[in-house]
Amino acid sequence: MALPTEKLVHEHVYLGAGHQRNERRVWLVIALTATMMVAEIAAGHLYGSMALVADGWHMSTHAGAMLITALAYLYSRRQARNPRFTFGTGKLGDLAGFASAIVLALIAMLIGWESLLRLANPVAISFSQAIAVAVAGLAVNLVSAFLLKDDHQHHGHAGHAGHAGHGHHGHHGSHQHPAGGHPHHDDAAHSHHDHGHDHDHAHGHAARAPAADNNLRSAYLHVMADALTSVLAIVALVAASIYGWLWLDPLMGIVGALVIAHWSWGLIRQTGLILIDATDAVTGLQTEIRERIETPQETITDLHVWQVGPGHNAAIVAIASQTPHPPAFYKEKLAALTGLSHLTVEVTPVAA
Repeated sequence: MALPTEKLVHEHVYLGAGHQRNERRVWLVIALTATMMVAEIAAGHLYGSMALVADGWHMSTHAGAMLITALAYLYSRRQARNPRFTFGTGKLGDLAGFASAIVLALIAMLIGWESLLRLANPVAISFSQAIAVAVAGLAVNLVSAFLLKDDHQHHGHAGHAGHAGHGHHGHHGSHQHPAGGHPHHDDAAHSHHDHGHDHDHAHGHAARAPAADNNLRSAYLHVMADALTSVLAIVALVAASIYGWLWLDPLMGIVGALVIAHWSWGLIRQTGLILIDATDAVTGLQTEIRERIETPQETITDLHVWQVGPGHNAAIVAIASQTPHPPAFYKEKLAALTGLSHLTVEVTPVAA
C-alpha cells in the first residue's frame, strides 16, 4: 500500500540539543555585561576615571560579539523549518562562531598593539583604581563563563535509532525538534529505481552523544579572554605597585594577546572546516560507515559525510554489491550510528 504524501515529507531541523537553553544563557550574559558596561562608563565620567571609562567600552566589544551569538540562535530557531535552507539552519551557529572568532582575533591584535605602545611609552597608573576595575571585571566574567560553560548536562537525551522493516517502506525515522520538543516517529523511507540504482533517503536520528556547540563556544571564549586579561592585569598591577615595574603591565598585555590569538585561531579553524564541509570533523563516522557496510561482496564506491548541525551529520553512501539488497537493509546497519541524522543510500548491482 502506498504511503500518504504527508508521510514522505521530512523536516530538516538540526539544531543542537541544548539550543534554547544556550540561547537564554547568552542573552542573560549580554544583559549582565551591558549592565556592567553602563555602570563603569557612568561611574568613570562621574568620578573622572579614564580607567573605568576605558574598561566599560572594552566590555562593549564583548557584548557586541556575544550579540552575534544570540542573534544566530534566534534566527536559526525561528527559521529551522524554512524550506529555503536545504539542510536546515544547524550550521548558522558555526557561521556565527566563525564571525565571533574573527572579532576575537581583532581584539587580540588591538590588545597587543596597545601593549606595545605602552611598553615603548610608559604612562602613570592609578594602581588602586585600576586594580578595583580589573577585579570587578573579573567577577563579571567568571559569572558569565559559568553560565556559558557547555557542560552537556542537558544534552544527554538521545533520540531513538530508526529501524528498517521489510521491503522498501519499512523504515521508521524520527525527526528531532528544536530543544524542548519531542521526536515523533513515522514511516519515512521511500525508494525508487533509476538507471539500475536503488535510492533510499532516511531522515532518522540515531542516538547522539553530546556535541560541541561552536556558537556557544565562541561566546565562552570571549568572556574567558576578558577574564584572562583581568587576571594578568591584576598580577601586573599588584607587582608594579609593589616593585615599580611599570613595564610588567604592557608585557602581560602582550602575553594575553598571544593566548587570545591562539584561542581565536583554534575556533576559526574548527568552524571554518565545518562551513566548507571538510571531513576532519566526521572522519570517525566515515570509518564506522565503511566498517558496517563493506564486505567481500559489497564495496562503498562513493561516500560523503558532513555536519549539518551540532550533533547532526548527513551522509550519502553509494554501494556496489554482488548480492544487492534493498536500501533499507543497509540503512538498518547504520541505524544505531551516533549522530547520523540524514542518510541517502544508493545500491548498484555488479557482476560477481
